[in-house]
Amino acid sequence: MLSYASPKSEFSARQNLKWLFILRNLMIVSEVILIVLSVYGLNIRLPEQPLWLVILSIIVVNIYTSMRLQTEDPVTELEIFSQLVLDVFGITALLYLTGGASNPITWVFLLPLIITAIMLHQSYAWYMVILTTTMYTALMGYNIPLPSIEPHMPNPEMKYSDAKNYELLQQVHAMSDSHYFNLHIFGMWFGFVFSAGLVAFFVVELAKTLKAQERNLADARENALRDERVVALGTLAASAAHDMGTPLGTIAIIAHELEQEYPIHRFSDLHEKLLIMQQQIDRCKTALSVMSASAGEMRAESGSAMLLTDYIDEVVNQWRTYKPSAKLCFFINPDVAMQAKIIAELTLTHSIINILNNAAEASPPEKGIEFHASWDLDSAVIKIRDFGPGLPSELIDFAGKQPVVSKKRGLGVGLFLAYSTINRLGGKIHFYNSESGGACVEITLPLLNAESNNDNAGNG
Repeated sequence: MLSYASPKSEFSARQNLKWLFILRNLMIVSEVILIVLSVYGLNIRLPEQPLWLVILSIIVVNIYTSMRLQTEDPVTELEIFSQLVLDVFGITALLYLTGGASNPITWVFLLPLIITAIMLHQSYAWYMVILTTTMYTALMGYNIPLPSIEPHMPNPEMKYSDAKNYELLQQVHAMSDSHYFNLHIFGMWFGFVFSAGLVAFFVVELAKTLKAQERNLADARENALRDERVVALGTLAASAAHDMGTPLGTIAIIAHELEQEYPIHRFSDLHEKLLIMQQQIDRCKTALSVMSASAGEMRAESGSAMLLTDYIDEVVNQWRTYKPSAKLCFFINPDVAMQAKIIAELTLTHSIINILNNAAEASPPEKGIEFHASWDLDSAVIKIRDFGPGLPSELIDFAGKQPVVSKKRGLGVGLFLAYSTINRLGGKIHFYNSESGGACVEITLPLLNAESNNDNAGNG
């Protein structure tokens, strides 16, 4: 309930007004029950017609609030405070008609005060303190007494025929006083129980809200720290790409000169090694070119809508260029049609390839790795499993959340970047060890649903 009470936003103000509407409904029901119980259960003579008119006016205010919630106009704190002021006037009118300050349920003035203190700014709370105190003070001097239960003294001027009648009248007076006292004590007890429950409810809800805010702040700090590390790693990568360009060019020139100086018909073994060197140099150059070309691109520029099946094929084919001899067992199990689409972003592709590389390095060559893919209308789940020793127990809890100092069992900075990338795209990544052996990485990615595709088509 109170999760929307603190932030100053249109959404939180509208939620506060909604909760005020609900609480007012509860107050109306409670007031109706008390009036019916007092009149027909305790036989207390109350001014029923004025009381029902006050209840009707409160109902009219709540009907207006219900209609107000259906509109799109912004809700302000002043509007909420104005409605609380109307509630105070309604409570004052009810208490005026039922004994004023002597009524044992005068504690109801605390309700609008508590609600104001929780939902609105501190200044409104002090205004409500002034208003409720003024109304309470006015009721001490101006009210309609409760005639049926108020204590009354026998008229001293009345003449009695005998002492027996006088004693009987005293007994009736004592019974009346006792009845009034018992009702007052019951009202005070009921007020205490209700107030204690209400305060406990608000305190518990407020404590839950504070704990939720603390968790959100902790998550925000963790995300900010991770983003700082990603930016730092990106800066280092850009610098490394710039610095490695010249050495790679020099190595490529030397490799070409060696190929010219040592003919293939005389140095066939050397040519095979030079060919491998040239391939690795070209691979490094390609990686650096991709890094330089994609640096600073936004998601909309670097990613495009693509069929999920085509995207998975593209990722696997790219990974094959890095690990052509690795064994891969492929499983696909879609729950919907094959037309599901995904944002095929370059960083996401590199993240999945990095996880595949880690799995291939950790798993024995004869067993290989498993690639499972399944999806529904909203999300796709990719599970990559190896048959290696599994993740260390001390690493499972924070795997991917921070880079490790050394790279063991295929885990390093790349996994940290993969974790950050998948979370940035609205996905989730989960690490665990399989009961039959090996480590599993489960990736959940959002898909473009039919509505998004139609919107994109309309915008185009």
